[in-house]
Amino acid sequence: MAEQGFWPLFAAIAATEGERVYARFDGSAITFAMLDQMSSSAAASLAALGVAPGDRVAVMMRNSPASLALIFAIARAGFVWVPVNAQLRGEGLRHVLSHCDPRVVIADSDALPRITECGCALEGIPIVVAGDASSALPLEPMLASGGRHAGAPPSPSDLFAIMYTSGTTGPAKGVMVTHRMLRLAGEGALLVAAARDGDVLFVWEPLYHIGGAQLIVLPLRRRVVLAMIGRFSASRFWAEAKAEEATHIHFLGGILQILLKQPETPLDRTHGVRIAWGGGCPIDVWRPFEERFGMQLRECYGMTEASSFTTFNDARVVGSVGRPVPWLTVALLDERGLAVPQGTRGEIVVRATDATALTPGYFRNPEATLKALRDGALHTGDSGSFDAEGNLIFHGRISDSVRVNGENVSAWEVEHVAAQHPAVQDCAMIGVRAEVGEQDIKLFVQPRDGMTVDLAVLSAWLTTRLAPYQNPRYLATVAEFERTPSQRIMKHTLSTARDDCFERFTSREALRGMRPGT
Repeated sequence: MAEQGFWPLFAAIAATEGERVYARFDGSAITFAMLDQMSSSAAASLAALGVAPGDRVAVMMRNSPASLALIFAIARAGFVWVPVNAQLRGEGLRHVLSHCDPRVVIADSDALPRITECGCALEGIPIVVAGDASSALPLEPMLASGGRHAGAPPSPSDLFAIMYTSGTTGPAKGVMVTHRMLRLAGEGALLVAAARDGDVLFVWEPLYHIGGAQLIVLPLRRRVVLAMIGRFSASRFWAEAKAEEATHIHFLGGILQILLKQPETPLDRTHGVRIAWGGGCPIDVWRPFEERFGMQLRECYGMTEASSFTTFNDARVVGSVGRPVPWLTVALLDERGLAVPQGTRGEIVVRATDATALTPGYFRNPEATLKALRDGALHTGDSGSFDAEGNLIFHGRISDSVRVNGENVSAWEVEHVAAQHPAVQDCAMIGVRAEVGEQDIKLFVQPRDGMTVDLAVLSAWLTTRLAPYQNPRYLATVAEFERTPSQRIMKHTLSTARDDCFERFTSREALRGMRPGT
């Protein structure tokens, strides 16, 4: 595999097969020529606003042809893409926008109030608005200006994106992703999905998440089509997949459980999908999903910091995330840095045979970079073990975070916000077993002296300040926390029960993927 990024692949196809379909969005075809024209126009328009190679462009948009074209505009011009989770608000949004220091912000029109209210100082920074023609800087004319960007193409080692992922002891960290890393992410997706020419990949995951971003490479490496929809719907899922003639579906978090909870229909066996691939499949869901829906399930494990994919399971070993991709190796180490025996849990430590596969580090965060990247290896903070055949078994995060519907949520992020409530003295977040997905969040609060905390009111207050996936499902009060001699809260003593506390929404709403306030 040539050591190059992904942009030259796109440019070559656009120049020779412009009418080839790259993707369909809600059924409408998007060709390479269309993406080439829109992305070149957008790149030229952004350059006219003063954006130069290496400058950061923050994009807070849901999936659309426009958001897809912007990714290629940023790539071709050598700008740096900062995808911002479209659900963010409050402190979390303020941190990302302040920390990345963007030259320009591009956002869906309905995100503007959250941007202006989050407290980030954006004076003098242009804000381009999608979906609002009355805006001073509407996006749509920029995509259709007919301008051509003629700058030098980026090199594989150039920074392509800063992707913010939740930390465990502080605010979200910006993982620096090079052009080469995204190319390798696409190569990893091909290995996991076993995609071949003629396949159609059903895409529901947001492009601002690495699970969606990595997919943009697939049509550049195979003659496949991305069938993109605006949002995930469990009730419409198989009908939409069948209508798109999809051969592959991708899963993260609790998607498989959600689909299994749906009423059985004839579509369960007539949808035409051949492979479900992704990460986060519980062992007790694997075979029931395959048997009910008549497809092969292929599991993987990875992190944004290591080009998204570290291992993939092509041997169909139930409960395993498989063996390393060709450009990485995996070791399991104890606290002393020594390899653990087979069957024993250790920290997953990743090394690269292709040095370009690991992140250069975290943006403007040298301490986090030194902690994660040591002696040429990525220390993931995840726990794993090897079976007798050398397959990796993933056991979750070692550090203090919770995995909710495919998103890592650090305790610090939630606790930092909850502690700002005037009636809260202190608080602690833990993960509890979820009916759907990996985990749900349970938040414990200690009221200030002489005060009480109305948990329903607190939950509503948090809804306006946290992204839906960060918002605790369960809330409970404690008179006082048990603490270590250094005054750290002893979280292992907190109750993991789900019936002794306030619940933000019902089980039925969870199964429908509903979240009040979203």
